[in-house]
Amino acid sequence: MKIALVQMNVVATPKDNLAHAKELLQEAKNLGADIAVLPEIFICGYNNACFPEHAQPENSPFMEEMAKMVGELGIYLVAGSIPELDGDLIYNTSYVYNPQGEIIAKHRKMHLFDIDVKGGQYFKESDVLSPGDTFTTFATPWGKMGLMICFDIRFPELARLLTLDGAKGIFVPAAFNMTTGPAHWELSFRARAMDNQVYMAGVSPARNTEASYVAYGHSISTSPWGDVIHQMDVTEGVAIVEWDLEQVDRIREQLPFLSGRRRDLYELQKK
Repeated sequence: MKIALVQMNVVATPKDNLAHAKELLQEAKNLGADIAVLPEIFICGYNNACFPEHAQPENSPFMEEMAKMVGELGIYLVAGSIPELDGDLIYNTSYVYNPQGEIIAKHRKMHLFDIDVKGGQYFKESDVLSPGDTFTTFATPWGKMGLMICFDIRFPELARLLTLDGAKGIFVPAAFNMTTGPAHWELSFRARAMDNQVYMAGVSPARNTEASYVAYGHSISTSPWGDVIHQMDVTEGVAIVEWDLEQVDRIREQLPFLSGRRRDLYELQKK
């Protein structure tokens, strides 16, 4: 199973980003990718001002064009994430398409990125976005996969629930910044992979030091043993990684983390 990490330069205009994404996804297709993954908020750049301006309902021309693009390419696509408009609410949402261009899953970011790091990054998604409340897995010919978005990876419970629902790989469109990226990016993906004995793939925008929000880059894939399979640098590119999902079963037999859980001890006592 070949995964394409598509670390793209993101500009301010959705139309231009979609056209550029198509070029990079064609490259991924030519390299033999079965599933390609785009970055978080790939349609306009990661900025609160972008979210309401470019929020898309599911029947928008942008969404129709994206479905058409995927159908022409004929691959599975985890379409990064976009600001999704649903009534009066805006969500940070990742859509998954099958090779026919049909939506087979979507995940609304459950944990909003509200931080104020002393001497570092300040950002509050909740000023504009609403949180999702649904755990997301989806079926592929290679096995069940899980989906989360960026800050979701900080919460081990979510990765564990996706694993318990059968996920053998988890995709994470993301945009860690220059404070959290160097400190926690690789660590987070290695830890979630090792804890749950799954493959992980995190895809960031390429780094643009002139943007209002500077992404860390370093799109990454980690193995169920907790190793880094591949990590990109900060520039735009497409990287192909291979996942052997039979390795998930082998490692779980060797180290029975999941079957050895003491669920009888984990429930908090009610007072």
